[in-house]
Amino acid sequence: MKGSREVITGGDFKRMVSGAYSEFLLEYEKINSQSGAGTLPGTHILRTMGAAVMPLADAKDTGIGGLSRRVATGAVFGARGSAGVVLSQMFRGIAVGLGGKYEATGSEFGKAFQYGILYAQRSIPDEPENPFIVVAKAVAKGAYRAVRDGMPIAEILAKATESGEKIVAESGQNNAGASIMISFLKGCQHGLDGNFVSPAVSLSLGLGIHKNMPDPRNDEVRPYCVRLRLKSTAADISELERQMQDFSSFAIVERMSGGVDVHIHTDRVGKAIDQALGWGAIREVKITNMSESHVLPPANDALLKVAALAVAKDVAEAEKLQEAGAAILVSGSEESCPSVAEIVGAAHSDLAASYVLVSSSADYRLVFRQAKKLLGARVELVLTNSFDEALAALKKFSADLSAVENAALMSV
Repeated sequence: MKGSREVITGGDFKRMVSGAYSEFLLEYEKINSQSGAGTLPGTHILRTMGAAVMPLADAKDTGIGGLSRRVATGAVFGARGSAGVVLSQMFRGIAVGLGGKYEATGSEFGKAFQYGILYAQRSIPDEPENPFIVVAKAVAKGAYRAVRDGMPIAEILAKATESGEKIVAESGQNNAGASIMISFLKGCQHGLDGNFVSPAVSLSLGLGIHKNMPDPRNDEVRPYCVRLRLKSTAADISELERQMQDFSSFAIVERMSGGVDVHIHTDRVGKAIDQALGWGAIREVKITNMSESHVLPPANDALLKVAALAVAKDVAEAEKLQEAGAAILVSGSEESCPSVAEIVGAAHSDLAASYVLVSSSADYRLVFRQAKKLLGARVELVLTNSFDEALAALKKFSADLSAVENAALMSV
């Protein structure tokens, strides 16, 4: 086995991910027109990639391990549609493989990529012949051989792409899943070479956006749940909440016995704590990365024992779902799939002690499963295939039953 002394830096990784985003900018409409991977898979992938790259715009990390973790956090939390969830899990596996490294050799990066394929495959265990996975496995083999032969990273990516394109030609897997994998690799190549257009980090700094293109700033995620208590009796609750809302997607500030409780969802933990320090002494701080599996904090003061959550595309659907029993509604449709962040964030609202998440489309299934994986035992799933099926399931919901009992009843 030959050894390559080339190393991949954090800057290289940053360019590769930005290049992948840029490639999807060019290819997402073509991917939308292909079969497989759900409704508008190209748009879902592009928006997932937008969530992945936005943290790079102001990242202070320079190490490949820290940057890969930031990208994985954004992708997992911002994932939309089945295609987005599978890609996000690939990023998670890559981050696991690069964890703790400031730089990576070609061999280390190749192994991290194999981790990525494994994580992606685990996200759809009941679909071993999924085109994305079929092509990804071929890509992993091509990358392994190139790493074994001591090739530089640019050639490793080229060999991986060549292997992927070969299996597409041989198997006829020329659909959305296959195109996503090939586009991702080509984008990484172009990014590494510096040959990419409209990088997302530039978009976040004000570059013009085509009127039909999803704006990645709308997909920026706030993955950290920060809860703290201030020992203060003089704080202006409404003003403190207003300030916290400036850099959070959810903010609740309440006066409690002995102080003030603050609960926000943010991507700027340090700023939140620094802001709070100006309002009084901090007695307790709890920080949760909502993009990783965690125990949903107990909602001791929850208004409801159990609540049902569903997705509505418009006001008419929202009214029907509420009448049927849904207490929490998330905006979305098959064309504009709700993100994992929107589902998880709703469950973190402390409305109920437990939740039943009702999916009304096959396109939502992996998103809901990823949300369940992150939220754990206080959440149960009811996965239906249409709005009418979801409505029928919700009509069986009972506030007197547990989430487990409701899920069993509603799934019949």
